[in-house]
Order: sequence, then C-alpha cells, then structure tokens
Amino acid sequence: MREAYHGELRRLSSDLQALSQLAADAMARAAQALVGRNLSQAEHVITDDVDIDRAYAGFEQAACSVLALQAPVAGELRTLVSMIQVGEKIMRMGDLARHVAESARRRHPASAIPEPLIDRFAEMAQIGVFISRKVGLEIDRPSETCIAELELLDDRVDELEAEVLLWLTTEDIDVQTGVDVALLARYFERYADQGVAAARRLQFAATGDWSRAGD
Repeated sequence: MREAYHGELRRLSSDLQALSQLAADAMARAAQALVGRNLSQAEHVITDDVDIDRAYAGFEQAACSVLALQAPVAGELRTLVSMIQVGEKIMRMGDLARHVAESARRRHPASAIPEPLIDRFAEMAQIGVFISRKVGLEIDRPSETCIAELELLDDRVDELEAEVLLWLTTEDIDVQTGVDVALLARYFERYADQGVAAARRLQFAATGDWSRAGD
C-alpha cells in the first residue's frame, strides 16, 4: 500500500508542477497584454483560464481519492492536505492573471496603465512570474532559502504597489483610470502573496513547522 501511495504522490506532485507552470505562463502573457497592449495575448489568458480551473479540479479530485483510499497518516496526511491548499493558491494566481488580461482587453487599443507607470507594472509582472516558477521548482524540494528569497521579492511588489498608489494621489487623472490602475496593482500584489503562501505551505509539508506556513 505504501508503494501505491508514493506512486500517487509522485503523480500529484507532477500535476501540481504543471498547474504552477500554467499560472506562470498566464501571468507572463497577461503582462504582455498589459504592458505591450497585445490583445491576442489577453484573449489567450482569458480563454485558457478554464484550463487552469479544470486542471486544479482534476488535481483536487485525485488528491481526495488518495486521502480516501490510501489512508495516509501523520506526515503523509500533512503532505496531501498541504498540496491541496497549494493547488488552490495556484488556481487563484491563474484567476488574478485573468483579471489583469481582462483589464488590458477592456482598454484596448489604449493602454490600461499610464505611461509613467509602465516600468513599475513590468517589474511587478516579472517578479510574479519568477515567484510562480520558483513555486513549481519547490514542489519536489522546498527550502528555507527559497522562502526567504521569495519574501524579499514579495516585499518589493508591495513597495511598487505603494508607489503606484502614491502616484495616483499626485496626478490629475480620470476616476476610471485611477480605479483600473489601483485594481491592477492589487492583482499583482495578491499574485505575489499567493505564490509566497504556496511556498510556505510546501515548506510546512516538508518540515511540519507551522510558523512559516502562511495563510
């Protein structure tokens, strides 16, 4: 039975890595749609979000089947439950990437972000994609070093969001643009947060240390 369990766990890890890759690709494309005003990339993200949702649903069903049929105990149970939680966070990351793409499509052919903010949003997107890809790599080998690195990057996204919001208070822009930009900054901030929380959950699964598990 333990051999069967470990085989199922390897398959679930592979599925979770694939899900993380989908979320990373979605944000990379959403960034191209937003910063580069690329309508086709926005459409791809919006259309393909259903694939992320389906992938998570299939992953969750498979994980629940392992819970029901393999009777995991102690660390095994912690690992499975944590993986389900990580999968949910990655799915949310896909949803956030879709929100970015929807904002870009709604404003096309104009830009959804004012020109002075383009570099800040490009950096937030780059960090988000990096975090997502790191989470995929950490699924098989979580490390404290990685979490520390991701937390610093998450702090940088928070700084960039604060800079964007400060800029909005000092410029004469229309209300709709202000709302769109503030929401976009929030989407990127939440994307990074979800990625770091996923990495913390992976660390908890490996060590049992709840203090770094995140929300």
